[in-house]
Amino acid sequence: MLFNSGQHARRESSRVPGNRTRDLPKSLTGIRGLDEITLGGLPRGRPTLVCGGPGSGKTLLGLTFLVNGVLHFGEPGVLMTFEENAEEVASDVASLGFDIPDLISSATTTSC
Repeated sequence: MLFNSGQHARRESSRVPGNRTRDLPKSLTGIRGLDEITLGGLPRGRPTLVCGGPGSGKTLLGLTFLVNGVLHFGEPGVLMTFEENAEEVASDVASLGFDIPDLISSATTTSC
């Protein structure tokens, strides 16, 4: 199963020479391959820097993480962009089935 609604993964980090193995709290991204290679998602409570050239998928990765967080894990999220406005981002990902205006509207309605 790809998603466990309302639950976050907690996986053991890999053994690093010179360090002891320890549990690192993780947040699932909802992206199966990424959650597998990161041993349970991104580190919870820590920033994650995503780097890449134009068109490499940085915004898509961030939006997928945010949409999955809202829809499957009950997590709020914020996307900050410096070159695209909200309408451009929403239009770009609409073909992937992400209805960003609807998600924003739902979140605003339920938080009041």
